[in-house]
Amino acid sequence: MTGGKPSRPPLAERMRPRSLADFVGQEHLVGQGRLLRELISGGRLPSLLLWGPPGSGKTTLANILASSVQADFVFFSAVLSGVKEVRQIVQQAEARKAQAATVLFVDEIHRFSKSQQDAFLPHVESGLLTLIGATTENPSFEVIAPLLSRCQVLLLKPLSPEHIQQILCRALSSFTGLEADASALELIAQFADGDCRRALNCLETAAALAEKHGFGLISKEIVGEVLQERTLRYDKGGEEHYNLISALHKSLRDSDPDAACYWLGRMLAGGEDPLYIARRLIRFASEDVGISEPRALDVALHCREAYHLLGSPEGELALYQAVVYLATAPKSNALYVTEKKVQAEIKRSGSRPVPLHLRNAPTKLMQEIGDGKGYQYAHDHADALTTQEHLPEELACKQFYQPTDRGYEAVVKERLIKWREMLRKLKEARKGKSSPPSGPVDQS
Repeated sequence: MTGGKPSRPPLAERMRPRSLADFVGQEHLVGQGRLLRELISGGRLPSLLLWGPPGSGKTTLANILASSVQADFVFFSAVLSGVKEVRQIVQQAEARKAQAATVLFVDEIHRFSKSQQDAFLPHVESGLLTLIGATTENPSFEVIAPLLSRCQVLLLKPLSPEHIQQILCRALSSFTGLEADASALELIAQFADGDCRRALNCLETAAALAEKHGFGLISKEIVGEVLQERTLRYDKGGEEHYNLISALHKSLRDSDPDAACYWLGRMLAGGEDPLYIARRLIRFASEDVGISEPRALDVALHCREAYHLLGSPEGELALYQAVVYLATAPKSNALYVTEKKVQAEIKRSGSRPVPLHLRNAPTKLMQEIGDGKGYQYAHDHADALTTQEHLPEELACKQFYQPTDRGYEAVVKERLIKWREMLRKLKEARKGKSSPPSGPVDQS
């Protein structure tokens, strides 16, 4: 036999609270008069979906809830188990239902396929199983609708640094003869980013390092050795991905370059594809800036090209340049609104025919049936303006584009107002004469 210390559970497992009295955080769920505390005091437990970031207490709460109603607690990992194991759990629950209810805790339930989730349905509905699912992903997208409708969704929040420090102080007492600087615990709490498990793992490693060197104190320097590099909470394909890109987009729209740069930095630090961000900036340049600053689209396109050429980290500065430019540019969603109006009109009125005078007429037959007849070539007319209608007859004079008074779009608006007034005068002149007046029209 080999010697050595016997293995023991990780610190995070050893410090897992067994009752609400020891549970830290999530006051909106477990505080006096709050839902989970009331459920526990009432002795009845419905099926629940606990949605929150890693290390926020989902598994711990599930354990506490199950023990509070004297139920058999069955832990089930969606990563390691499948439908076969579900059948075994159902058989066991049937055998002991007269003695105790069964609470089935499914960790990472979002990793179950839709068909696998279907296996829970009849047993949750019959009451044989009380399901507590834990997920870091939005249940609206990851859990099938029938199962979602049978469970109450509870949102858990990341733990605050103060909560983390409270847990660390309690955990420190489990190490004999070992203390920690307040600054060291504060550093761990900041590093944890709301994840209790990450904080306890860090403390355990720091304690082992201190003991190895014969230190009785965990210093900030020891913690710095353990941490090395901060890992941010981010999932490129999940909820946090959409939250951060939404925050970036809205900060740009609200002309806040500081916030926009922060959210850009968060996405880059989390490992987001910079070319994805560049594509979103290109879209933003048209959707929220548009003609109010026509160069915005050029800047966004050049930003993508620059990053593609340089890569990381050098090319990331081009993203910051584009973000600041877009945030500080005048804003207009007139193009976006125009697109929606046009789409709605096409859906309403269908495929209206092109007016004859605007049609191409490359053949004699097409000319004979009137295609292209009466077309007015703009450059043959004063100020390159003609009185001909360009929309289908049923939509004549309809306006889709409504420019704002911001940035360059104000110039476009003034120009369109002037042109429309000139055309009005031309049309009035045509009513009284056989041909429009020659020479420039008064633009005053």
